[in-house]
Amino acid sequence: VQLVESGGGLVQAGGSLRLSCAASGRTFSDSAWAWFRRAPGKEREFAAVIRSGGSTDYADSVKGRFTISRDNVKNTVYLQMNSLKPEDTAVYYCAARPRTTDITKTDYNYWGQGTQVTVSS
Repeated sequence: VQLVESGGGLVQAGGSLRLSCAASGRTFSDSAWAWFRRAPGKEREFAAVIRSGGSTDYADSVKGRFTISRDNVKNTVYLQMNSLKPEDTAVYYCAARPRTTDITKTDYNYWGQGTQVTVSS
């Protein structure tokens, strides 16, 4: 099983990026997907989650600016990031199949390798 993120890069404050995470090796249509991020010098933190039924939750820091979505046919999850701020600079990781009922915690079975997002001021 492999999760591969793409779409990261350098963007100016106020700009947008769309991250993708494609899974191979098994299907995750019955699983929650999540995006986490790790800023320099900080621990990995929750950003967004989408459940198998399509409901979503967001960290307060990204609510109203980020949108998570999924395409079960493509076995892919997306993170549309708008109105980016320098404090959004981090490595972004996708995750699938949580081990616990608290799907905002970093307890997932599968992780991508991460993609760097840098927002300049």
